[in-house]
Amino acid sequence: MKNFSPKVIALGGSIVVPDTINVEYLKRLRAFFISYFADGGDPIMLVVGGGSTARNYQNAAAEVASVSDEDKDWLGIHATRINAQLLRTIFVDIAHPVVLNNPHKHINASALQQYRLFIASGGLPGHSTDYDAVAIAQRFNVTEFLIATTISYVYDKDFSKYKDAQPIKDLTWEAYRALVDDVWKPGMKAPVDPVAARAAEKYGMECRLFQGTNLFHFEQCLKGEEFEGTVIHP
Repeated sequence: MKNFSPKVIALGGSIVVPDTINVEYLKRLRAFFISYFADGGDPIMLVVGGGSTARNYQNAAAEVASVSDEDKDWLGIHATRINAQLLRTIFVDIAHPVVLNNPHKHINASALQQYRLFIASGGLPGHSTDYDAVAIAQRFNVTEFLIATTISYVYDKDFSKYKDAQPIKDLTWEAYRALVDDVWKPGMKAPVDPVAARAAEKYGMECRLFQGTNLFHFEQCLKGEEFEGTVIHP
């Protein structure tokens, strides 16, 4: 395990399931990863979010009864698990056969040598899968993680509300955390959730955030090359 140094990616659930399952994207993602590994790419730990599956269940529950944030989180976690199982299934020929349902789940040393792709889901309430990606990176002593999301950049304000919002290409964790709410709420929309941001700052990690549907920039990020997106660092 000491020699195992994967690329850790948080793949936004809203890319996989924006409304219905994005089959065309998954076809492109499969071809992309197969080509990446064929060219000798580093192993990947891919943590997938809940997307509209999570939101639909959370919203439905809230319409029927008073639901705690913890229970909303559990609905979201189970949504990440079905999405992770979907990804494990479509990558059955190259992925580790067991979904990692917590960032510290045991993996045999032989499996770390045999497989190049590991699929992970959410683990516990209190944060999004962004935090699980940070925890996996910390577990394997990796100092960088990737956020493949629906947006190309972190902005200085909510671009859905403010037309003059400006993209930020480089900022510190301290500056990033000043831009977003500091308390996690189930279903909150933040480029990197606040719990993950605090952990990444604590561990001195760098985050490369980009639009995950753009596979060119996806590849650039994986290779550590120049890309269209935002770098967040200590």
